[in-house]
Amino acid sequence: MAKSKIEWTDVVWNPVTGCNKVSRGCKHCYAETIANRFWAKQYPQNADGSPRRFTDVRLHPERLDEPLRLKTPRRVFVNSMSDLFHETVDRHFIADVWRVMEKTPQHVYQVLTKRSERMWHWVTGYALYDKPLPNVWLGVSVENQQAADERIPWLLQTPAAVRFVSCEPLLGSVDFSSIGSVGMGQCLECAGAGETAGHYFSPDGVGVCGSCGGSGEDSNAVLDWVIVGGESGPGARPMHPDWARSLRDQCQAGGVPFFFKQWGEFGSTGTNLLTDEPVFLQYQNYDHWTQKYWMAKDDILLDATGERMLNGGMIKVAIPPFTIMRRVGKRAAGRLLDGREWNEFPC
Repeated sequence: MAKSKIEWTDVVWNPVTGCNKVSRGCKHCYAETIANRFWAKQYPQNADGSPRRFTDVRLHPERLDEPLRLKTPRRVFVNSMSDLFHETVDRHFIADVWRVMEKTPQHVYQVLTKRSERMWHWVTGYALYDKPLPNVWLGVSVENQQAADERIPWLLQTPAAVRFVSCEPLLGSVDFSSIGSVGMGQCLECAGAGETAGHYFSPDGVGVCGSCGGSGEDSNAVLDWVIVGGESGPGARPMHPDWARSLRDQCQAGGVPFFFKQWGEFGSTGTNLLTDEPVFLQYQNYDHWTQKYWMAKDDILLDATGERMLNGGMIKVAIPPFTIMRRVGKRAAGRLLDGREWNEFPC
C-alpha cells in the first residue's frame, strides 16, 4: 500500500495486479506503463519460469491485511494496478477483499472497474451482506458514450452506498440523459430504456425492477459522483473542453458532485487578459476560423468529436465548435475548468 498522487484518493491498495485491455480507454494504460518499467525487477517471472507480462493477473493474499495497519482514516483506491472484477479473479478472493473492507469502516474504499457486468453479478449473487457496506464506493470507468451506455446501466443496478463514474481518459462526449443516471432517480425502464419489456431490475432483463416493482415510479438508482480527466503520458489524446463542460453542467443540473481531475497533456493556447486565466480559442464554423485564424507550430485543431483538423477541407465538413489546443504537459495544463478547480465529493 502506498500514498497516491491521484487527487481524489489518499492511498492505493493492490491485492490484485495485472490486467488486459477491453476498450479504447485502455490504449495508453498507465498501470501497464508502470508495470513494464518496474516489474522486471519486482516480479521477474511467473511460477512456471516464463517472463511475467502485465496481462498475467496475479492475486496477492499477503496484501489483504494492509488496510488494517493504517493508523488514520483514508480514502483507499482499490486496485490501481488491476481490476478487482477481472474475469480471472476468483469470486472467493473478491469476498476476502470485501471482508477486509468490512473490518475497517474508518476507511472509504473506492472500487473502480471496467467490468461492470461482473461486478453486478458478484454483488447481487455472492455478496456477503444484506445491505451495501457504507464505506464502499463502487464505480465504473467511462471514456465515451459507448462505454457509458455499456457500463453505467450495470452500475445503476448494483447495490452500493455510493455509485460513481470516472470519465478518464475522456475521449468523447458523454450524455447521461439517455441512461437516466444523473439526478433522475429512475430504474432502467423508468429512464426510457424500453417501452415494452417491463420494468427490469437488471440490464439483461432478468427479474422485475426491485426499485419500482414495475410501477414506473422513481427509484434511487442514480450516480452520486462524477470524475473527469484528460489523458496524460506518452501518446496521450486530447480532451475537447466542451466534453468536460457538458459533464460539469449535467452534474450541476442534477445536483451531483463533480470532480475535475486534470486536462492531461493538452492545455489551452490563450489567456484572459484581465484574469490571466487560461482560455480555449474556439470557432463555430469555417468562416469564423479563417477570419480569426491563429495557430502556432505545435497547436492542434479539434472538432467537437475530437477529430484533428488537418486542412480547411476537413473543417468545412466537420462538427463545430473547433478548439485550438497545445501539448504543454500535465502540470502546465493544470486542473482549472473555466477559471476554477472542481473538487466536489459525495457527502
